[in-house]
Amino acid sequence: MARPITLFTGQWADLPFEEVARLASGWGYDGLEIACWGDHLDPWRWDDDAYVQGKLDLLAKYDLKVYAISNHLKGQAVCDDPIDQRHRDILPDVVWGDGDPEGVRQRAAEEMKHTARLAAKLGVKTVVGFTGSAIWKYVAMFPPVSQEAIDAGYQDFADRWNPILDVFDEVASGSLTRCTRARSPTTTGPRCARSRRSGTGRRSVSTGTRATWCGRTSTR
Repeated sequence: MARPITLFTGQWADLPFEEVARLASGWGYDGLEIACWGDHLDPWRWDDDAYVQGKLDLLAKYDLKVYAISNHLKGQAVCDDPIDQRHRDILPDVVWGDGDPEGVRQRAAEEMKHTARLAAKLGVKTVVGFTGSAIWKYVAMFPPVSQEAIDAGYQDFADRWNPILDVFDEVASGSLTRCTRARSPTTTGPRCARSRRSGTGRRSVSTGTRATWCGRTSTR
């Protein structure tokens, strides 16, 4: 079977979702990677069966399938420090709230959990996005950054993302993959953080050399 050709809808989130679907179908695409912003997909409505079915019916109307969903903008806010006007510009009111940084991070994390639940409802096995990073601000590495600060950044990453990945485990039973771009610079340059299960059943964080981070939610 030929590999399906899909279109990521995020670049056209200013257009109504049905218009993007109509255009993609006319251009010959097999399906979509649907962005969770604009009116394209709302993770907070994951438990609204009529809403979910409506999205599937619209795709069927244009002979399209959904192969992945993406939530880069909210994922970025899970770990970022600082949270500032840049985030206000990309986040919906439900996540921004009163703008308190820790509140923004917690609401962003909650939306990522809903994203996992919505993916399962849609029958989608892949969720794509960013993780954010408390230590991305140190990418220039001058003045020098201590190893303790870098380690704390990775610990923050694990503490914030493990509960999210637990929801992926719960809803997917190991069939859902979360692929995100990790922005965690270290004293030797950008590295990848991989979240994996340790022998105690909890995930531990290790580092590698790839530019992207992928967390498979099956228990290992």
